[in-house]
Amino acid sequence: LQRCVALNEPFQKHLTSDVLALPIFKQEESNLPADNENKILPFQYVLCAATSPAIKLHDETLTYLNQGQSYEIRMLDNRKIGELPEITGKMVKSIIRVVFHDRRLQYTEHQQLEGWRWNRPGDRILALDIPMSVGIIDPRANPTQLNTVEFLWDPSKRTSVFIQVHCISTEFTMRKHGGEKGVPFRIQIDTFKENESGEYTEHLHSASCQVKVFKPKGADRKQKTDREKMEKRTPQEKEKYQPSYETTILTECSPWPEVTYVNNSPSPGFNSSHNSFPNLLGTATPQDTQQWLLRNRFSPFCRLFTNFSGADLLKLTREDVIQICGPADGIRLFNALKGRAVRPRLTIYVCQESQQAREQQPKHENGDAAIYHAIYLEELTSTELTEKLAQLFNISPRQINQIFKQGPTGIHVLVSDEMIQNFQDEVCFVLDTMKDETSDAYHIILK
Repeated sequence: LQRCVALNEPFQKHLTSDVLALPIFKQEESNLPADNENKILPFQYVLCAATSPAIKLHDETLTYLNQGQSYEIRMLDNRKIGELPEITGKMVKSIIRVVFHDRRLQYTEHQQLEGWRWNRPGDRILALDIPMSVGIIDPRANPTQLNTVEFLWDPSKRTSVFIQVHCISTEFTMRKHGGEKGVPFRIQIDTFKENESGEYTEHLHSASCQVKVFKPKGADRKQKTDREKMEKRTPQEKEKYQPSYETTILTECSPWPEVTYVNNSPSPGFNSSHNSFPNLLGTATPQDTQQWLLRNRFSPFCRLFTNFSGADLLKLTREDVIQICGPADGIRLFNALKGRAVRPRLTIYVCQESQQAREQQPKHENGDAAIYHAIYLEELTSTELTEKLAQLFNISPRQINQIFKQGPTGIHVLVSDEMIQNFQDEVCFVLDTMKDETSDAYHIILK
């Protein structure tokens, strides 16, 4: 088996302050202490793809993948007898992600993924090949998280999941004139067990490996090129490099910060204001701070600030934040920390009038007879609009079947992501709801 090696060691040389010495750049968990060298991990994940032979002894392995090709990941139960008895005979949940290995791209992950979504509408970065997979239950791929899939599995039974990565490494390089060196990705798997409420939130194990993705058959050509280069080296030079392993063992790493849904009531670490986002208080715990980052659209930096309390974040100067997050996100984060308004990507105004109000209360030309509610959209998707309208009506999003926009001659046009992306900012709609007689579901028409 491949040895666990320290990840991203060169990054530490460039860190200029304590605030930057974080696991996102140098995964200390992978650099296990001497007394834990023989530690048996509860699970092991094996990616069935060969590692490159052109990797030096003390560097992390690198595996080449072909775009869109199905690759098997074997999910192995590695527990000793009597270890973790609470999951014996029960399911666990694993989440697989494709994320950036490069620090610069980690800073701008949200923008990079949004740009990819825009250029490849309808495609996913990571997908499951369900027909080839064995032993996985309830596989899911969230339409708003293109780089993530999840599923349940029974550790006592044979489980293999087949994944496909549809983005290629050169899609995220700075210049695109041909021949650029592609950026490495990380495949990370996080596994959870059930808590007392039946939710899979208790972390058990995380592991990851470094990969590069090429156009179809490009990974095979790159592997062959690396092998030929190594054959030309002297025996003394070859000793400085790792052999090529037939499979890739994912090595233990820190868990990925879980994006959790938070309710509308501010936690004790938040101070509500006239702003659509609450202010962060110095008394906020690290958990409160994570929620605040998620609410304010800073999810790409959650892992970076995993152990930061509210006081820690508020102590950062404008220059500190820009250095950590880059100019664009740094200025936005600093403004949010200081309680300055962060403008949503799209604002629409909606009202719902009863039939009686329509008949008895004629509208003025400017429509001020009705009371409008503001809806702020960030993802610009029909799913997000459904959730916001459900909050407005105090119903479950599942109760909204479809949303239509009234078009020419009164026709009903199904609202899609593309339509929402072309809405004019601060547009006004009157909502007409139709309830399905056979269920509690609604159809909503935007007029």
